[in-house]
Amino acid sequence: MNTGTNSVAIVTGASQGIGRATAIRLAKDFSAVVLVARNRDKLEDTANEVKAAGAQALVIYLNLSDIDAADIIVARTLEKFGRIDALLNIAGDVPQIDLFETSDAQWDAGMALKFHGARRLTLCAWEALKASHGSVVLTSGNSAVVPKAPYAAVGVINAAIMALAKAFSDRGIADGVQVNSVQPGPVMTGRRSAYLEKWALAHNVTVEEAMAKFLSNAEISRYGTPEEIADLLAYLVLPPARWMTGTSIRMDGGEVKAI
Repeated sequence: MNTGTNSVAIVTGASQGIGRATAIRLAKDFSAVVLVARNRDKLEDTANEVKAAGAQALVIYLNLSDIDAADIIVARTLEKFGRIDALLNIAGDVPQIDLFETSDAQWDAGMALKFHGARRLTLCAWEALKASHGSVVLTSGNSAVVPKAPYAAVGVINAAIMALAKAFSDRGIADGVQVNSVQPGPVMTGRRSAYLEKWALAHNVTVEEAMAKFLSNAEISRYGTPEEIADLLAYLVLPPARWMTGTSIRMDGGEVKAI
């Protein structure tokens, strides 16, 4: 895999949170970063940060839930740069709704973006990744290990992504493509902050009290940062991690106690 003067990484969900932090982090090691997300203004902000860090930035505004999104991303990347060395599937907004209240449409929306969006993009990029002996990371979440009823879709879809990464890695051994998945825990992103604000209002407590309660329930000392997950994701697509494939790595401050 090339991470020198002619190397290209695609990052989905690059407009905010872990995706944004990862795109900026990868600008240190890749000559170009392709940024994919639905929010045009935030994506432009990420692109400016990527350029400031020394890499080229190709901005692609679209919804990965769309059936033709993957084809567009790969075609535009190859047209601009001629290669794909790394694909980091980070986009995903799954409803945090109770198992008995989640509608079929909400299940379908979560699967369409986080699961099928990543699946289709990985398939479409596969030939280019074979040519570069590249790397893929699919972002899951530690709820895959312990799915719970209050946010069942999150855990179930994350578990499916872990299995999907395993399947891709099996084919990748023969094709020379490295594939892993990552399970982040409670990371303080804008989405999590908004959820805590909503929860605090519903339970008549302050946001600070809500944050403390969730830390206590998770039995961890603090929330993670997007930059910490970004460093892990970057490591997985760089040469020192090349022999690691078919692995799911959990980074959650010790929330999940299972082996």
